Amino acid sequence: MKKLIRVGHGFDAHRLVEGQVLVLGGVEIPYHQGLQGHSDADVLIHAICDALLGASGLGDIGKLFPDTDDRNRNRNSREFLTEVHRLLQSHAIGVVNVDATLVAQAPKLAPFVDSMRSNVSADLQLDQSFVNVKATTTEGLGFTGRGEGIAAHVVVLVEQSIG
Repeated sequence: MKKLIRVGHGFDAHRLVEGQVLVLGGVEIPYHQGLQGHSDADVLIHAICDALLGASGLGDIGKLFPDTDDRNRNRNSREFLTEVHRLLQSHAIGVVNVDATLVAQAPKLAPFVDSMRSNVSADLQLDQSFVNVKATTTEGLGFTGRGEGIAAHVVVLVEQSIG
């Protein structure tokens, strides 16, 4: 049986607002603001979902979990990731690795990265050594640098069994 290797890229960004809980990678992070969105606005999980769906040619997170569907209101984004993983499996697609970068001026995210990696690896049934999460700032530049929001960039590698 042959393996087809495919790469995907995902990006997501949400605005920081008062009165919301900050959740990244399924980890609740103590901060005076959270991300605004229809679900829990977890930009890391959303970007991972988009990268996986893109690599697999299966659309995007907005197509699968539209913000027009009330079932997705305040939904835990880890549920999205689990569903995306099941969808990939139904197409004989396996996740090889995930490499993610969170972009935020504040709060400091390094203390939470290992928990994020643990959540993502559990949801994808992937050894944690194949999931990498990094955090960076933009040195005060752009919307993330001004503390207006948080963004995530993700690259994934998937393999599909064919023939």
